[in-house]
Amino acid sequence: MDYQNRAGSKFGGGGVASTSATNADRRERLRKLALETIDLDKDPYFFKNHVGSFECRLCLTVHQNDGSYLAHTQGRKHQTNLARRAAREQKEGRAGTDPVTGLPIGMVGAQVSVRKNVIKIGRPGYKITKTRDPVTRQQGLLFQLQYPEISPDVEPKVRFMSAYEQKVDDPPDKNFQYMLVAAEPYETCGFKLQAREIDRTNDRFWTWWDADLKEFWVQVMFKTEREERYSGVPGLAPSGLARR
Repeated sequence: MDYQNRAGSKFGGGGVASTSATNADRRERLRKLALETIDLDKDPYFFKNHVGSFECRLCLTVHQNDGSYLAHTQGRKHQTNLARRAAREQKEGRAGTDPVTGLPIGMVGAQVSVRKNVIKIGRPGYKITKTRDPVTRQQGLLFQLQYPEISPDVEPKVRFMSAYEQKVDDPPDKNFQYMLVAAEPYETCGFKLQAREIDRTNDRFWTWWDADLKEFWVQVMFKTEREERYSGVPGLAPSGLARR
């Protein structure tokens, strides 16, 4: 490449770098800096999907290579989300530790307070059924858990965690994720699922507590490979895809 004949350059000099070249150099410097300080294997938000792309589970972004993901972690969006999450956790406080994972019990959309000196009476009975949407061909699971001795005014809560958050399987396997269901005085029940993106649109993911029968239902539907592949591509969001 001829660097001497760039606009604004002096004879014999390296030339004035273009905007694209400057951005490329900045991204490379950020990538090298991040590699020195970040271990991706211990990053709970780093996830490699089945098509080879890298995802940030905190910001819900998709990246084509690890360099792009590392540059993203040094950017404003990721740092802002980290600060917001830290502030929210500090405001809400910790909810106690899970007896299975050793981690704080935090549920989706709410924080569950765990009372001390509660005697656990074992795990609930459960039944798992495989499902498939006849239209979209999406695969899913239907969980049915029985809590006949559940505490009054208590409803089971659900939380999903990555393989790097749990303390049972060592070393963690990034190909799996975990779904926890907690309800006092029962022990927290954990289910090991494939690390596939869960479809939360159009009520495909739902929970229902039957207070009369003391049964808790959870339906989990996974996105199709096509939806996962193009979920982070502008203009090709899952809502705009033709159903297969």
